[in-house]
Amino acid sequence: EAHEQLRRLVASGQLSVGPWYVLPDEFCVSGETLVRNLELGLERAADLGGAMEVGYLPDMFGHVAQMPQLLRLAGFENAVVWRGVPAAVDRTGFWWSAPDGSTVRAEYLPVGYGNGASVPDDAKRLLGRIRAHEVELGPLLAPGAPMLWMNGTDHQVPQPWLGRVVAEVNALQDDYRLVVTSLPEYMPSAPTDGLPSWTGELRSGARANLLMGVASNRVDVKQAAARAERALERRAEPLCALFLPPERWPVAVLRLAWREVVRNAAHDSSCACSVDEVVDAVLHRYAEARQMADGLADRALAALGASLSVEGPVAVNPTARARSGLVEVVVPGDAPPGSQVLAAHEARSWEFTVSGAEVGTSLGQLRNRALAAGADVCSVAAVEHDEGLEVVLRFGTTSPIEPTTTSNLYDLYARAGAHRDHPVWVRVEEDAFSRALVRVDDVPSFGWRAVQPGAVEPVRADGRVMENGLVSVDVDPADGTFSISDGSGQVVAGLDRLVDDGDAGDTYNWSPPAADVVVDRPDTVRVEVVEAGPLRAVLAVIRRFAWPEQVVAGARAGVRLVEAETRLELRAGERLVRVTTSLDNRCRDHRLRSWFPLPEPATSSRAECAFGIVERGLAAEGGPHEAGLPTFPSRRFVSAGGLTVVHEGLLEYEVVDEGRALALTLLRAVGLLSGTDLGTRPQPAGPPVPVEGAQMQGRRAFRYAVVLGEEDPWAAVDDAFLPLEVATGSGHGTLPPSGSALTVEGGQVSAVRRAGRQLEVRVFNPTPAEATVSLGGRSGRVVDLRGRPVGGFDRSFALRPWGIATARLD
Repeated sequence: EAHEQLRRLVASGQLSVGPWYVLPDEFCVSGETLVRNLELGLERAADLGGAMEVGYLPDMFGHVAQMPQLLRLAGFENAVVWRGVPAAVDRTGFWWSAPDGSTVRAEYLPVGYGNGASVPDDAKRLLGRIRAHEVELGPLLAPGAPMLWMNGTDHQVPQPWLGRVVAEVNALQDDYRLVVTSLPEYMPSAPTDGLPSWTGELRSGARANLLMGVASNRVDVKQAAARAERALERRAEPLCALFLPPERWPVAVLRLAWREVVRNAAHDSSCACSVDEVVDAVLHRYAEARQMADGLADRALAALGASLSVEGPVAVNPTARARSGLVEVVVPGDAPPGSQVLAAHEARSWEFTVSGAEVGTSLGQLRNRALAAGADVCSVAAVEHDEGLEVVLRFGTTSPIEPTTTSNLYDLYARAGAHRDHPVWVRVEEDAFSRALVRVDDVPSFGWRAVQPGAVEPVRADGRVMENGLVSVDVDPADGTFSISDGSGQVVAGLDRLVDDGDAGDTYNWSPPAADVVVDRPDTVRVEVVEAGPLRAVLAVIRRFAWPEQVVAGARAGVRLVEAETRLELRAGERLVRVTTSLDNRCRDHRLRSWFPLPEPATSSRAECAFGIVERGLAAEGGPHEAGLPTFPSRRFVSAGGLTVVHEGLLEYEVVDEGRALALTLLRAVGLLSGTDLGTRPQPAGPPVPVEGAQMQGRRAFRYAVVLGEEDPWAAVDDAFLPLEVATGSGHGTLPPSGSALTVEGGQVSAVRRAGRQLEVRVFNPTPAEATVSLGGRSGRVVDLRGRPVGGFDRSFALRPWGIATARLD
């Protein structure tokens, strides 16, 4: 309702909008979400008269290393920041560079984005406050440099006396000249001489609290974000772009789903440092976005199946690398040789009689039981007699369903209704079918291959041991941890040690209680073989712990027995060990972490963040506002000391034990939005509002995986959380049994989508060496983040170290 008023204010320069749709947290969402946030913000701002050409980043809880490159790709040359700036930056302005060398001029707000808020309605008082602020800035303010005073803060409306009091101060003295301006007006003229430089992420607590604990609070939000983003970025968009005709690109549904994800990217939302009602809304938006994405992916897989010349199950690879893996299929008759049978149903038949009025109920019950087993109605035949109906129903796997089956079912319901008081003789025939795991080899990138069992050395589980010829996993019966042996003589033991300690912090920061109890060994352990192979082996490790119930007045009180079940999974042909830990959390004010001893001591870690990998040391810079805790975020994986852990939404890790182990935070349970005097943060970060939801009570499950050695972490993430899909070939199409819709080599793929009728591919180079990106012999042009052409390419283009590029294909 204020649209036209807002347009007038933007046109007159009284209001600056954008460039973001919402102010995002940069570490709790994916790099692609940051791009879509910027796209939506620029689009909405254009509708209001245009976005301000400044990368305004005033309150994020730190900044990703690639943010300067994203800003430059969107056409911005300036940024405004507060949190995360290290002590090495000793001016209110600095040159901030991404790893690829992209640089922006950053304006640093040392005391925050509200340093000029609540201007007094008195010239002398305002003058005194300005003088005090100049002293406060001290050497950070270069001689003769202007002071940027941000006249506003959260929830503050404009002050009508601003213009008058500014004029009065200017008339009162000659030491300062006050100008009411805007960021778009000020930044192009801000001083640039003699500025310090900084390259990479901004995650220091030297002058402002970074609030690093937001990466581990409300793990349900982080898991929901990971699933929704993966469903959109890695399934819905690429599958629809590649397997639906351009005119069927689902622009409206994708726009709605992405808007929900982008709304959640707001830093107090994705960070979950909000009251329970807000977090409930965040979870709902993620769930809706994921469901829309899953529906679109199913639509695309159905379209691919209808286009195939082969009949039956087809493995579909939604990633840019050719790969092998397991798929679950339902097939007529016996499972194919070399597969792992999950369920087998023998052929059988029987007869019964019901009235016509009961046909719908009886058939519904039969069909539900069949669907649960992986089958459905394949054919319907009905013969009408004077005294009733004679019906033959055949149930089998979904692939050979006759085209007229659905129509025949509706005919049957109608005819049964006409004979509602007469008998209906029903004969049910169930075909034999099997549900099985099958390994499919060499499914092409962004392609498909008809399911044919591949040859692979089997995996076996026996007692406490699983082995597949590549690695061996052995569970320790004393503490439930496991070891991995890779066949070269290297054995790493003690993996997945669950360590529980107290948390007297809040949604913003972990803080140790005054009297803590650390529990790192279970009272009892038992191990069960769930699946013995030959393609997938699963061990269930059930550990029972005695955990303190809660922090009470600075001390731990009470004990609760908690049973944690960890399922270890090893697949044939893979070195990756998948882990799923589940438990019923009834304890409060505590933190649970999984420790992984490292094959060799680490002096640094390498973690995925937006569009790249960040290397960090074992220490973090703190200050008077926050302790420098070396708990860092990772998007999907972290590597240290010869070991890589990949995860689904478990963003926080720490290299512990003087570099000898990696700790992955599974759960952090707290009860306050913001505490008032934490051991790790003396000042409040928000109101002291109780947030029961942040205690994370109830059933919780955590998915992660571990691999030893110099493995490709991007491939490990895909293998763990983006399995091969299954489409059902109709046999009536023209596509061959195996093929690829797109080939991308030389970079990691961030997005595949349509821009109009063109295919758009976003890639990045996470290495320090120049790469050549090849798109399967196709040509096109590279565009910036606003879709403006940067240059053309023929079959390939060069991508600088750590670079990001968006290509639109002819």
